[in-house]
Amino acid sequence: QVQLVESGGGSVQPGGSLWLSCAASGAIHGLLSLGWYRQAPGNQRELVASIEREGRPTYTDSAEDRFAVSISGDSALKTVYLQMTSLKPEDTATYYCHYEGLGSYGQFEVWGQGTLVTVSS
Repeated sequence: QVQLVESGGGSVQPGGSLWLSCAASGAIHGLLSLGWYRQAPGNQRELVASIEREGRPTYTDSAEDRFAVSISGDSALKTVYLQMTSLKPEDTATYYCHYEGLGSYGQFEVWGQGTLVTVSS
């Protein structure tokens, strides 16, 4: 079993910055990737950024030049960070931490509880 604990988020004015972090613990030895998705009201959940076990990041187009994803930790605890800069009102959404890994019964995923990011003047 994998547990995800998110922190960060909040409210910021356009052009501002925020950090998100997500600590993954438990049966994380089969980690494939950790990352962040977001969902705005009325929209589908979409990938923001993720990072593979080997450290290779993936970004959605809108986040490519403004956000940075990183990972740290060891076999017992992995933390994924999302640094968000030059935030825009359209970045307003609930952000969800996402874990993907391999377990005894195959590939599985775990979602965090979500943290709200509001960008408004």
